[in-house]
Amino acid sequence: MKTLILGAGYAGLAVATKMKPYAGLESLLVEQNAFHTFETRLHEAAAHNTRVTLPLAPLLRGTGVELEQASVEGVNLDEREVTLKDGRVLTYDTLVVGLGSVTNFYRIPGLAENASELKQLSDADDIFNFVNRAYSGEFKGVRDIVVGGAGLTGVELVTELAQRAELLSKARGLPPMNIYLVEAGPKILPVLDDALRGKAQRTLEEYGIHILTGHRLMQATADSVTVQTQGGEQKVIPAGKIIWTGGIQARDILKGEKLEKGPGGRVAVDDKLRARGYPDVFVIGDMGLALNQEGKPVPTTAQHAGQQGRLTGKNLMRLARGEEIETYEPTTLGEFVSLGGLMAVGWMKLPWNQKLAITGGIAHVMKRASEWRWRASID
Repeated sequence: MKTLILGAGYAGLAVATKMKPYAGLESLLVEQNAFHTFETRLHEAAAHNTRVTLPLAPLLRGTGVELEQASVEGVNLDEREVTLKDGRVLTYDTLVVGLGSVTNFYRIPGLAENASELKQLSDADDIFNFVNRAYSGEFKGVRDIVVGGAGLTGVELVTELAQRAELLSKARGLPPMNIYLVEAGPKILPVLDDALRGKAQRTLEEYGIHILTGHRLMQATADSVTVQTQGGEQKVIPAGKIIWTGGIQARDILKGEKLEKGPGGRVAVDDKLRARGYPDVFVIGDMGLALNQEGKPVPTTAQHAGQQGRLTGKNLMRLARGEEIETYEPTTLGEFVSLGGLMAVGWMKLPWNQKLAITGGIAHVMKRASEWRWRASID
């Protein structure tokens, strides 16, 4: 059985590290980088240049999975072909697609051309380098930062940037930069309940972050954004750096006559995580539209991507042995939001569908614990 695994994000790497050498099983992981990136920690790299990658080669030892460092150009499910950007074409018996998502700019004029993203290591490097330049004595122009989108990524990013800016201001005797968090919706962090959200908002305000909820980003230029309130009032905010974290969509890389897609371009999958109409193709992570026990879409989070990847890796081994594969049963263990330093807020799952709200240093430890569990699962 010739198996291709596309992408070494949380989902794809979880697949590969659950594989074992087996007679007749030929497995290849295709990934453009020689490393795995902890995407949930990119905000730390953007603010503090924290290391957030792991080399892939040591993680694949003992799995029987080979690594091909290449970029995927397209996938034709009807022809069972994967075309790489260098022109090569790979074929497969079984395919796993875990190529993640791309930023959705929602066709906002000028946004894609002028905003940075926070999807990969180079994005974090770009933001980190801007902050350093903004606090150099030679910097000319606007130093302020506008972050669009007040979900998990946006909130975690602005808190880390505020911390970094405060340190540099004190060290170099320069006034602090303004950091704006722009959100079209009525509140930040909609995934949290009101009490935890209130705690997070107070923390952001203590950092001096300008929170603009109910403000829709209408346009971006090289050095400003235009926002509009719910009442229709527009204002221009000067910005030396614009960062958009306001939405994602699945990579539009799969082609097939029977392919079914849902919201955000996610590929509809069955209860085994196989693309509907293509029983030899597993689509996992941000690209797959899996449903939970209530028939609702599974969130595009790292914990769910890891769950899907681990199950798919085990199911590939079952297929190789001629065994029945298992059904996907998602579970949400909790959700934690880092608020800079040793501060975090969130909740963890308790028995009987109860939730325990946690804030402060303990929440920070719980968030780190989830990352330690991920490390342990791929080692």
